[in-house]
Amino acid sequence: MSALTITHTHAEGTLIDGTSRGDGSAEILKAQRWRWSRNLGSWYIPQSRDRRAKLPQINATAAALRAAGFTVDVDIDDTYRPTADVEADKIARQAARVDALDAKADRKAGTAEAAWAADQAAHDALPEGGEPIKVGHHSETRHRRAVEKSWNALGKAVAAERAAATARGRVDAAAKTTDRRYAPVTVARRIDKLTAELRRLERDRDGYTRTLHTNKQTGQKYVETHEAAGGDYRERVLAEIEHIADELAYWEGVRAHQIDAGTATAYSRDVVAAGDLVRYVGHFHRVLKVNAKTVTIGSIVGGSWTDRVPYSEIRGLRDADGNGVRIVDGARVVDTGTDTGPDAA
Repeated sequence: MSALTITHTHAEGTLIDGTSRGDGSAEILKAQRWRWSRNLGSWYIPQSRDRRAKLPQINATAAALRAAGFTVDVDIDDTYRPTADVEADKIARQAARVDALDAKADRKAGTAEAAWAADQAAHDALPEGGEPIKVGHHSETRHRRAVEKSWNALGKAVAAERAAATARGRVDAAAKTTDRRYAPVTVARRIDKLTAELRRLERDRDGYTRTLHTNKQTGQKYVETHEAAGGDYRERVLAEIEHIADELAYWEGVRAHQIDAGTATAYSRDVVAAGDLVRYVGHFHRVLKVNAKTVTIGSIVGGSWTDRVPYSEIRGLRDADGNGVRIVDGARVVDTGTDTGPDAA
């Protein structure tokens, strides 16, 4: 049996070197949820790039291969890369994927065009005017073959056309992936998520207490205490804090650039007031209350309840009189006399 090496880095993900066709490793790797990549020329664990090593899966794979007689070495480097490098690689890979899909779509379109030409040729070979098959005539067999050939050619042309349309649709979808990832609302939500994750990790690092229950009669509080992280776990928490902080700084920079470019607006409780009109899901709604992270509006479906809208999802702002409001250097500026547009909900 050959010697195999399982490697993991954040730049390359989890790969295995030393396998060859027919050596018996493929069945084991498939059973352990590995996949083969023609581009890489190697087996790999899906979704392992720029993530921590999936140790349970790696160890189970190594054990199964060793049980089959292979010599297996494991080399893991779990060092995070700078977020800027990670994002640059993602954008480059996505652009390469779009180019590859575009070339494939062109090939499919060419195949469809050739299939339609073959269909037309088969149709032209049929007797003119839709002449019926003459049963018992010497031309019957030839006529039936021509009809069948024309029918099959039509089916192939339709299938090729559908395949070409599907391929082109995949190109269009892939071309928008990066834009969707960097959409202002998506970026704002990602910042909120990373901020919450950073707070959680900092609590794990420092330790914390939380009240589980308060006795209403005695006022006694039942408190759960979590000690500060220690040992190897603390080292991992510290590494995660450094990584999340780097991610957060990157996306906050993206958000700041979007605000400067005018593609996003920094709405907050400092610039939105009760009584204002906010644009949300295509309509303007009256602000009933201003909160730390959201505004409270009436139900968007006309119910008796209220809804909350995150500031990042507000698409426009007007004052109580319907005048447009712009945010300039963090302050609200009312454009008196602007078109009020649709009625407020």
